Amino acid sequence: MAERSFAKEVQKLKQGEGETFTGEGILAITKALLENGVGYVGGYQGSPISHLMDVLADAQEILGELGVHFEASASEATATAMLAASVHYPIRGAVTFKSVVGTNVASDALSNLASGGVTGGALIIVGEDYGEGSSIMQERTYAFAMKSQVWMLDPRPNLPSIVKAVGDGFELSELSNTPVMLQVGIRSCHVHGHFEASDNKRPEMTVSEALENPKRKLDRIVLPPATYIHEAEKLTKRKPAAETFIVEKGINERFGNAAGKVGLILQGGTYNTVVRALNRLGLADLYGDTEIDMLVLNCVYPLVDSQILDFCAGKDAVLIIEEGHPNYIEQQVAHMLYQSGKTVKLEGKGKLPMGGEYTGQVMVEGLGAFLSEHAPDLLPVAKVATNEEPVAIPDLSKTLPARPPGFCTGCPERPIFAATKLVEEELGAHHISSDIGCHLFSIMPPFDIGATTMGYGLGPASAAAFHNENKKGRRAISFVGDGGFWHNGLTSSVGNAVFNKSDNVIVIVDNFYSSATGGQDILSSRAVNKTKQTQNSIVDAVKGMGVKWVRQIDRTYDVTKMRDTLKEALTTEEEGPKVIVASSECMLNKQRRVKPELAKAAKEGKRVVRPRFGVDEDVCTGDHACMRLSGCPSLSVKDTGDPLRDDPVAAIDQSCVGCGNCGEVADAAVLCPSFYQAEIVTNPTERETRRAARSRRIISWLQRRRDAKRVVFA
Repeated sequence: MAERSFAKEVQKLKQGEGETFTGEGILAITKALLENGVGYVGGYQGSPISHLMDVLADAQEILGELGVHFEASASEATATAMLAASVHYPIRGAVTFKSVVGTNVASDALSNLASGGVTGGALIIVGEDYGEGSSIMQERTYAFAMKSQVWMLDPRPNLPSIVKAVGDGFELSELSNTPVMLQVGIRSCHVHGHFEASDNKRPEMTVSEALENPKRKLDRIVLPPATYIHEAEKLTKRKPAAETFIVEKGINERFGNAAGKVGLILQGGTYNTVVRALNRLGLADLYGDTEIDMLVLNCVYPLVDSQILDFCAGKDAVLIIEEGHPNYIEQQVAHMLYQSGKTVKLEGKGKLPMGGEYTGQVMVEGLGAFLSEHAPDLLPVAKVATNEEPVAIPDLSKTLPARPPGFCTGCPERPIFAATKLVEEELGAHHISSDIGCHLFSIMPPFDIGATTMGYGLGPASAAAFHNENKKGRRAISFVGDGGFWHNGLTSSVGNAVFNKSDNVIVIVDNFYSSATGGQDILSSRAVNKTKQTQNSIVDAVKGMGVKWVRQIDRTYDVTKMRDTLKEALTTEEEGPKVIVASSECMLNKQRRVKPELAKAAKEGKRVVRPRFGVDEDVCTGDHACMRLSGCPSLSVKDTGDPLRDDPVAAIDQSCVGCGNCGEVADAAVLCPSFYQAEIVTNPTERETRRAARSRRIISWLQRRRDAKRVVFA
């Protein structure tokens, strides 16, 4: 069950010649793949291209009609290895995944693919996740393109440019026998627009046809001495062929006045922000028309020396607009100018920040500084740099409470970490290794658990060095999610622990989906998936790997059981890794599934019961320990209005989903009995209606009786 369904939108993929396709970037990419005769598609979900995988999954029927094979890959390495089908056969293939973390995982397969080269077009659609809103370390994909000699496209963020880049990428790949990366950021993935559609094409050769006509070329296999030939090919054949194609096909675009004395060389992906900044400076209209000479690099690697030098000829200064660090493009351009003896002033980092996202205001300030120094006559008398005078931002850090990212309301992972805190209160602090996924929020308050995170599925592996020679000593605890477990953790973490006789504790957080990337199904999902084999047991996989001590917890909200099981794992005398599989369905996905069902049942007049929790204000003492061990967003505080009570009491708001975690935590920690459970009944039976009316009458009578005895001050 993915985060959202594209079942309606994918019907647009059937549009043909003469029709106008409207939608967002991810749909346009899928349509472009079909128009260019792709033969197979794979990938691994991750921001900002998770929805591209969801679109492909929802479009499987359409793909099948065209003879296109699609599969959701086990990892980014698996996806890249798929492109091996294009090595010997003239089949166009495309894969997609998040970068940089995805490219890291795929780098081995990518190196081998780039070394041997391809016959059919091989396109790698990389979701570049850079900037303040990113969920990963701040690095760039560019280095992978350079090291492996893989060409990289970075089209302007509009649908016609993105669609054109897909076709150009396949052609460039085939003409230069090299895989091509198509880099798209969040703006490209979700930009809306339209383009003129073309008919979908069946692949010239399907993967089924390739199986019936197997081919093999020894010089394409990555093994010495062929590897030395591959390196020479990259330099003497493939790169020159790519450069010729880039120039002749007009991949890079030039805008503005070519006779200008200053110029801008920019990544295609930054074009919209640059044009908007020029507009704010009074140097471009709303349609992007400007007198500033611009070379837009829709292909950022390789750079064509002759094209760069031609652009710089006759100019006093050129600004390189390159988001992120290191400044790979700026270094290459500087080398070209130095070798050719050009004296043009090259600017880049310095006028623009060394790192960080190039937002609108950052771009305005950088362009303003560059033009003020090198072409002040171009700037209007009144420079329009901001819409209004900047207002001093007050420091609210001491006024407003911190709002660290945390688990969703009702998340089944929250009680796991509440139990861990309870165990540590009894046994003392432990070294805890975290992993990539929703459970990584445990490092934030109120849990403050976890010391490191090394990669998807590598939580237990990152605790491998912690081996206590004293068998009765302290053990390390590590966490890995079910998504990370199937991605990399089964072999790299669990298998590694078994082989090396680790004595540490591994907690596998099983919420039935790859929740952090949008709720896609994985091997252990409990749902029935028509196109995938799900319901594979994590416990069986762990035992098959050789783990002897395994415990399955089927309801993580049972904090007491979770605490006791973790304590047992930390104190047992049994040798070898101790694995706890803690399972409960992701609450977000559960609500997406259950809410429509309940709404439909209620509309049909059926009896529907929803649990809700509350806090008895008269019992609550106001110490808020329940929040310190939960952190649920639905748990809050409120003033009772009682002048004799200084502290506000706990309260549960309307976002409560009735998971029961707060009450379970309170019970396990022996905190207080103030939590109670109620049931909201829609379409109750006649008996329930009569009983509810009788209860209301009795309660009203008791309240009136109490109020009559209350002392009232005039």
